[in-house]
Amino acid sequence: MSAIDAEFLLHGGDLTRDGQTHEYEIQQAQQDLAELPFAVHVIPGNMDVGNKHTHVNGNKPRWDPQGLGWHDPDLNMTSERLELFASYFGPLQWTFVHRNVRFTGFYAALAGTGLPQEDAFWTLLESLPHLPGTDHHVAVMHYWPFMESPEEPDWDLTRGEEWDNWYFSINPPHRQRIWKLLQKARVKLLFCGHVHTGRPPQTVDGIRIYRTPAAGNTAQLQERWPDADTRFGFHRCEVTARGIQVEFVPGADQCAEFGTYGPLGHPPVAERNYSVARQHPPLEPDDNA
Repeated sequence: MSAIDAEFLLHGGDLTRDGQTHEYEIQQAQQDLAELPFAVHVIPGNMDVGNKHTHVNGNKPRWDPQGLGWHDPDLNMTSERLELFASYFGPLQWTFVHRNVRFTGFYAALAGTGLPQEDAFWTLLESLPHLPGTDHHVAVMHYWPFMESPEEPDWDLTRGEEWDNWYFSINPPHRQRIWKLLQKARVKLLFCGHVHTGRPPQTVDGIRIYRTPAAGNTAQLQERWPDADTRFGFHRCEVTARGIQVEFVPGADQCAEFGTYGPLGHPPVAERNYSVARQHPPLEPDDNA
């Protein structure tokens, strides 16, 4: 990334493996990004602040639909985790103008949580259509807004065949509200991560969506799409008189698998055995995790 002489980096979240469990990982990510020779604008990912909230009939039961030992209610994002992330990286959502291009980042999983940070999330999105116009508007979010289409149903996480769709996307009606605001704000490019697998760009309602591969992690759902891109890398965006040209730059080390850092998935904190990690000495969960 340093070699392409970029002016700044937009980071779409998941800077850590277990940032919601180890503050040390957030500190390390901040130090790593500070070594880059350009500014960095960051939004959180679910691995940093906790997952999208699990709600079934208004309750938060323990579900393990795939038998993976994942207990989503235990890993719901919390106000405290969001505050911790913001204390290192600044506001959870932001918008700024550089060279007459507007850049906006937000953590859409806040929608519908009722957490104190949700109000600021909606306030920023609602303000976007009323801000001064620019040549282009680029937005960054962590979760996919939808898997294939904005008209998708409200996926049922208790049904095994729908669980992936629920986990990786935003639920109605929040999805539709966010999407309409992005249209009104004249967003033309939208980058989103979360799934560790890339897809070809998709244009919906005039917005070109880039579902980006991971910068470094095991691919997910690659068997679902024949055109899935499992390479690790990043996108380089160049603003020209014709618009914004986007190029995927693959990483130099396309290893088949990354070493595990404790148990995979989202097990309860008490069951995270980091003694199996390749990094030693192993970390211990924070007392207040």
